[in-house]
Amino acid sequence: MRAEWTCVIAAFTLAGCAVGPKYRMPPAPVPAAYKEAVVDPSQAQEWKVASPQDAMRRGKWWEMFDDSELNALQEQLDVNNQNIAQAYQNYMAARALIAQARAQRFPTVTTSPSVSRSRSSATLGSGAALALGSGTGTGSAGSVAVQGGSTSVQPVNFFSLPGDASWEPDLWGAIRNTINQFRYAAQVSAADMENVRLSEHSTLAQTFFLLRGQDALLNVLEGIVAADRKAVDYARAQYETGIADRIALVEAQTALQTAEATAIGVGLTRAQFEHAIAVLIGKPPAEFSLPRKPLDAVPPSVPPGIPSELLERRPDIAAAERLMAEANAQIGIAYAAYYPTVTLSGGGGFETTSFLKWLAWPSHFWSLGASAVQTIFDAGRRRAVVEQFTAAYNADVASYRQTVLTAFQQVEDFLAAERILAEQTEKQMEAVASAREFFRLEYDRYQTGIDPYINVLTAQTTLLAAEQTLVNLQTERMTSIVQLIAALGGGWDRSRLP
Repeated sequence: MRAEWTCVIAAFTLAGCAVGPKYRMPPAPVPAAYKEAVVDPSQAQEWKVASPQDAMRRGKWWEMFDDSELNALQEQLDVNNQNIAQAYQNYMAARALIAQARAQRFPTVTTSPSVSRSRSSATLGSGAALALGSGTGTGSAGSVAVQGGSTSVQPVNFFSLPGDASWEPDLWGAIRNTINQFRYAAQVSAADMENVRLSEHSTLAQTFFLLRGQDALLNVLEGIVAADRKAVDYARAQYETGIADRIALVEAQTALQTAEATAIGVGLTRAQFEHAIAVLIGKPPAEFSLPRKPLDAVPPSVPPGIPSELLERRPDIAAAERLMAEANAQIGIAYAAYYPTVTLSGGGGFETTSFLKWLAWPSHFWSLGASAVQTIFDAGRRRAVVEQFTAAYNADVASYRQTVLTAFQQVEDFLAAERILAEQTEKQMEAVASAREFFRLEYDRYQTGIDPYINVLTAQTTLLAAEQTLVNLQTERMTSIVQLIAALGGGWDRSRLP
């Protein structure tokens, strides 16, 4: 027994060894500052609009827009969105793999109790029958008695309660690296889930503002329709009194009908956005509707912070980094295959032919043993496996750096979009004011008979185009800010990884 326990103690001692490379996160290309950011020292370290709640820090970045309808929809999305639910279940499955890997660190214990009653054949001959019945231990098929030259075989009972245990000590860290691999994989799954959550919240906010943009556009068109109806009434009155010819009336009717058709077409786009929102919050489109309300949200200020913080904020970057750690653990597992596998095993239990003596101490048996397996020749298979996982790790490093570069590109794109769209929107508001003045002056000249109605149509077309452009710019700016927030990570950070 002393030798067996010495082996066990030695195995525990050696279990502290581990082979394979240690993981160190490789450097990524990080600029000193954002090229497109507007430098404002007072906001350099802030990430929120001055308000009582720190929406970004809590991850509820949509509260920055101060829209109660949007807030309510986002809360429903967290509960009912099926893409988020699917990502969560994928994460739970990844967590279960960790538990499976950890179970390899402990012995496996099995038992197979059995009860049998058997009788051997009497026609095998007296010699064979005597050989089969020479004992009453394991494998006995019956008791044999010879009387007057004939063989009599009696049935025999057999009761067995064995137990076996085996344990493979983690001498070279293969099990620990397997646990690490699955742990990193679970963190990848958790980061992917947060990325899906961020994407779904971003899509909902963008779709919401696009819908509100259609409402604002519909308001513009309804204003044009109302003005066109007045123009038709005025042209009809002038035609019926003989002051003007019929062409002015036909032109006014054409303008009215065109504006009405355009307004109807806006309803289709709005309905599609409404249906998309319903699906995002997990409802059939038939059970969801949003009342009309024009886009009136004020674009919040979103200071981007310093570029190095982006590596901590974006879940897709965190997922790419954890993939590298997972690949590194796989290299360690591959290196462990170069070393012998040791298995400690033991067994014991009770067996007898008498039920009353089944659990009696004289009926017990036991065994202890150890074995080792070492591959001597495999034609380079293990080396090829190491090379495979090393190449996979290097590919993950490249993927990680590309993910970082893409993240910086997206932030720069949306920072530029916010700056340019803000300037463009301001100029377009001036253009709308001028177009309204142009339309008012031209309409007054038409009513006094100075200009024909075709001049009014020209001014009206100019005004409609200017107002449509303004609405589109305002909508694009709101969606661009949402995309900027998403590109900056939406208030998430690596500390939330489980």
